[in-house]
Amino acid sequence: MHIDQLEKKWATISLGIAGLFVAIILISALFHGIHAPSNVETIDSARLHLSEEFAEDNLGPQRNPDGSITVRMVAGRYGFYPKTMTLPAETNLTFRWVSLDVIHGVHIPMTNMSTMIVPGYVAQIKTVLHHTGDYPLLCNEYCGMGHAHMWSNVKVVTKSDWDDMNKPAGVSHE
Repeated sequence: MHIDQLEKKWATISLGIAGLFVAIILISALFHGIHAPSNVETIDSARLHLSEEFAEDNLGPQRNPDGSITVRMVAGRYGFYPKTMTLPAETNLTFRWVSLDVIHGVHIPMTNMSTMIVPGYVAQIKTVLHHTGDYPLLCNEYCGMGHAHMWSNVKVVTKSDWDDMNKPAGVSHE
Protein backbone atom coordinates (compact mmCIF):
# COMPACT_ATOMS: atom_id res chain seq x y z
CA MET A 1 0.00 0.00 0.00
CA HIS A 2 1.46 3.32 -1.08
CA ILE A 3 1.06 6.41 1.12
CA ASP A 4 1.95 9.71 -0.42
CA GLN A 5 4.81 11.67 1.20
CA LEU A 6 2.55 14.67 1.89
CA GLU A 7 0.03 12.44 3.70
CA LYS A 8 2.85 10.90 5.78
CA LYS A 9 4.07 14.38 6.68
CA TRP A 10 0.63 15.59 7.82
CA ALA A 11 -0.09 12.34 9.68
CA THR A 12 3.22 12.74 11.53
CA ILE A 13 2.45 16.38 12.34
CA SER A 14 -1.07 15.46 13.56
CA LEU A 15 0.17 12.62 15.76
CA GLY A 16 2.98 14.85 17.05
CA ILE A 17 0.52 17.57 18.07
CA ALA A 18 -1.76 15.02 19.76
CA GLY A 19 1.25 13.54 21.59
CA LEU A 20 2.36 17.01 22.65
CA PHE A 21 -1.11 17.74 24.09
CA VAL A 22 -1.13 14.47 26.05
CA ALA A 23 2.38 15.17 27.37
CA ILE A 24 1.40 18.70 28.45
CA ILE A 25 -1.70 17.40 30.25
CA LEU A 26 0.24 14.66 32.05
CA ILE A 27 3.10 16.95 33.06
CA SER A 28 0.64 19.60 34.25
CA ALA A 29 -1.33 17.02 36.25
CA LEU A 30 1.84 15.71 37.90
CA PHE A 31 3.20 19.21 38.57
CA HIS A 32 -0.06 20.44 40.14
CA GLY A 33 -0.80 17.20 42.02
CA ILE A 34 -4.01 16.53 40.11
CA HIS A 35 -5.14 12.92 40.08
CA ALA A 36 -8.28 10.92 39.53
CA PRO A 37 -10.29 9.98 42.63
CA SER A 38 -9.04 6.69 44.03
CA ASN A 39 -11.29 6.28 47.06
CA VAL A 40 -13.73 3.59 45.92
CA GLU A 41 -16.02 2.89 48.84
CA THR A 42 -19.56 1.58 48.42
CA ILE A 43 -22.61 2.21 50.59
CA ASP A 44 -26.28 1.23 50.40
CA SER A 45 -28.06 4.49 49.54
CA ALA A 46 -31.43 3.10 50.63
CA ARG A 47 -30.12 2.46 54.15
CA LEU A 48 -28.09 5.64 54.78
CA HIS A 49 -30.25 6.59 57.75
CA LEU A 50 -29.26 3.29 59.36
CA SER A 51 -25.53 3.68 58.74
CA GLU A 52 -23.49 4.86 61.67
CA GLU A 53 -21.29 7.25 59.71
CA PHE A 54 -24.04 9.06 57.82
CA ALA A 55 -26.72 9.04 60.53
CA GLU A 56 -28.30 12.46 61.01
CA ASP A 57 -26.43 13.11 64.28
CA ASN A 58 -23.05 12.51 62.59
CA LEU A 59 -23.50 14.92 59.67
CA GLY A 60 -21.40 18.07 59.47
CA PRO A 61 -17.84 18.82 60.61
CA GLN A 62 -16.07 16.70 63.22
CA ARG A 63 -12.54 17.20 64.54
CA ASN A 64 -10.13 14.28 64.17
CA PRO A 65 -7.41 13.50 66.75
CA ASP A 66 -4.72 14.89 64.40
CA GLY A 67 -6.49 18.29 64.22
CA SER A 68 -7.92 17.79 60.74
CA ILE A 69 -11.66 18.01 60.12
CA THR A 70 -13.92 15.42 58.50
CA VAL A 71 -17.13 16.82 57.01
CA ARG A 72 -19.90 14.30 56.33
CA MET A 73 -22.74 15.40 54.08
CA VAL A 74 -25.71 13.85 52.33
CA ALA A 75 -27.04 15.01 48.95
CA GLY A 76 -30.67 14.32 48.13
CA ARG A 77 -33.38 15.85 46.04
CA TYR A 78 -33.22 18.83 46.40
CA GLY A 79 -30.72 19.76 49.06
CA PHE A 80 -27.43 19.16 50.81
CA TYR A 81 -27.60 18.18 54.47
CA PRO A 82 -26.67 19.87 56.73
CA LYS A 83 -27.90 23.07 55.08
CA THR A 84 -25.33 25.36 56.73
CA MET A 85 -22.00 24.77 58.42
CA THR A 86 -18.99 26.63 59.70
CA LEU A 87 -15.47 25.42 58.90
CA PRO A 88 -11.99 26.61 59.92
CA ALA A 89 -9.60 28.18 57.42
CA GLU A 90 -6.08 26.79 56.90
CA THR A 91 -7.09 23.34 58.16
CA ASN A 92 -6.96 19.99 56.37
CA LEU A 93 -10.55 19.11 55.48
CA THR A 94 -11.87 15.77 54.26
CA PHE A 95 -15.34 15.97 52.72
CA ARG A 96 -17.24 12.66 52.61
CA TRP A 97 -20.40 12.72 50.52
CA VAL A 98 -23.19 10.26 49.77
CA SER A 99 -26.32 10.54 47.63
CA LEU A 100 -29.79 9.45 48.63
CA ASP A 101 -31.19 9.21 45.12
CA VAL A 102 -29.52 10.33 41.87
CA ILE A 103 -26.16 11.63 40.66
CA HIS A 104 -25.35 15.04 42.10
CA GLY A 105 -22.40 17.35 41.58
CA VAL A 106 -21.04 19.55 44.31
CA HIS A 107 -18.96 22.68 43.88
CA ILE A 108 -17.78 25.47 46.14
CA PRO A 109 -17.03 28.47 43.88
CA MET A 110 -13.64 30.16 44.23
CA THR A 111 -12.09 26.99 45.73
CA ASN A 112 -10.74 23.74 44.32
CA MET A 113 -13.61 21.75 45.85
CA SER A 114 -15.73 20.01 43.22
CA THR A 115 -16.82 16.40 42.70
CA MET A 116 -19.63 14.14 41.58
CA ILE A 117 -21.68 12.19 44.10
CA VAL A 118 -22.87 8.86 42.70
CA PRO A 119 -25.55 6.81 44.50
CA GLY A 120 -24.06 3.73 46.13
CA TYR A 121 -20.58 5.26 46.51
CA VAL A 122 -18.87 7.53 49.02
CA ALA A 123 -17.24 10.52 47.35
CA GLN A 124 -14.21 11.79 49.26
CA ILE A 125 -12.33 15.03 48.65
CA LYS A 126 -9.42 16.46 50.65
CA THR A 127 -8.83 20.21 50.56
CA VAL A 128 -7.83 23.29 52.54
CA LEU A 129 -9.95 26.45 52.45
CA HIS A 130 -7.52 29.36 52.66
CA HIS A 131 -9.82 32.40 52.76
CA THR A 132 -12.45 33.27 55.35
CA GLY A 133 -15.92 34.26 54.19
CA ASP A 134 -19.28 32.85 53.13
CA TYR A 135 -19.35 30.38 50.24
CA PRO A 136 -22.31 28.83 48.48
CA LEU A 137 -22.21 25.08 48.03
CA LEU A 138 -23.90 24.36 44.70
CA CYS A 139 -25.13 21.30 42.82
CA ASN A 140 -23.54 21.36 39.36
CA GLU A 141 -25.12 18.18 37.97
CA TYR A 142 -28.74 18.38 36.82
CA CYS A 143 -30.71 16.21 39.25
CA GLY A 144 -34.34 17.04 38.52
CA MET A 145 -36.90 19.84 38.55
CA GLY A 146 -35.71 21.29 41.88
CA HIS A 147 -32.03 21.36 40.83
CA ALA A 148 -31.87 25.18 40.82
CA HIS A 149 -32.82 25.21 44.52
CA MET A 150 -30.19 22.69 45.60
CA TRP A 151 -27.60 24.59 47.61
CA SER A 152 -26.09 24.95 51.04
CA ASN A 153 -23.92 27.55 52.81
CA VAL A 154 -20.37 27.18 54.09
CA LYS A 155 -18.95 29.84 56.37
CA VAL A 156 -15.17 29.76 56.69
CA VAL A 157 -13.79 31.41 59.85
CA THR A 158 -10.30 31.68 61.31
CA LYS A 159 -8.96 28.60 63.06
CA SER A 160 -9.02 30.33 66.47
CA ASP A 161 -12.64 31.44 66.00
CA TRP A 162 -13.62 27.90 65.03
CA ASP A 163 -11.80 26.50 68.07
CA ASP A 164 -13.67 28.97 70.31
CA MET A 165 -17.02 27.95 68.82
CA ASN A 166 -16.30 24.22 69.18
CA LYS A 167 -14.56 23.90 72.52
CA PRO A 168 -16.28 21.75 75.15
CA ALA A 169 -18.24 23.58 77.84
CA GLY A 170 -16.11 24.67 80.81
CA VAL A 171 -12.83 24.47 78.90
CA SER A 172 -10.76 27.56 78.22
CA HIS A 173 -7.75 28.04 75.93
CA GLU A 174 -5.78 29.93 78.57
